[in-house]
Amino acid sequence: MKLFVTLALSYTTFIASQTLLLATPAFLFSTRSFTTVAQTAPPSWPQPESGNPGGRVRGGAKRSLCELQSCPSVNPQLTALVPFTEKAESVTNVWGLTTEANPTFWFYVPYTKDAANKDCASTTEFVLQKDEDSSPTYKEYKEAIALPAQPGVISISLPANAPSLEIGKQYRWFLTINCNSDQPSNPTYVEGVIKRVNLKPEIAQQLKRATPLQQFTIYAQNGIWYNALSTLAKLRQQYPQDAVLKAEWKNLLSSIRLDDVAEEPILFEKP
Repeated sequence: MKLFVTLALSYTTFIASQTLLLATPAFLFSTRSFTTVAQTAPPSWPQPESGNPGGRVRGGAKRSLCELQSCPSVNPQLTALVPFTEKAESVTNVWGLTTEANPTFWFYVPYTKDAANKDCASTTEFVLQKDEDSSPTYKEYKEAIALPAQPGVISISLPANAPSLEIGKQYRWFLTINCNSDQPSNPTYVEGVIKRVNLKPEIAQQLKRATPLQQFTIYAQNGIWYNALSTLAKLRQQYPQDAVLKAEWKNLLSSIRLDDVAEEPILFEKP
């Protein structure tokens, strides 16, 4: 897929490169609105270098009595906002890149804090663990998550006191919603792998000189999913009514085949 960014009467085409070489972007940034036309996602997002890390991008509801009462079957389902591939042998790989030691993860959550009832209490937990070369110095990170007041896209950021991601290492994450805490063996969950990488020095310099919208484009064109998504989400928080940013968000999620959650509200306020 080739995507274009239009600026006034001219346009510049950018082609994604996993070698992280990028031409200087040309965007027009305004404090009141964005005059670019959307579509900056790369033709394809980077894939795992080797093996099948696996994962689960969608989480379906289970069928116990309590879960039917508190977490009914919904559409869209619980969804991780991460690139994924599905191979012929029915292997799903949920995998993305970041440059941050403490990245932010994004999920569409269809269940609300009012979904649980007194008979079937719910629990929600985010877990991050090292996926390779297990080290005794690395401690698994766990965080209890409060469900939102309405269905929507939420963010989970690793705090400063969480174990930092090492460059070149992969980490496996889980978001688990157990709608019946008495039956912890039947949760609804999504799962994936994140890898931290370094950008080339010339790209890092471009980012320092770039506006937030340019930074989003640089990350997207270089396949750095988590940075691109978080940067665009912050822009949408700052300019919630901007039509171009809404279109950018929709195009970005459409590039990983998550069109069904692309127009769901982003819930910036924490429950």
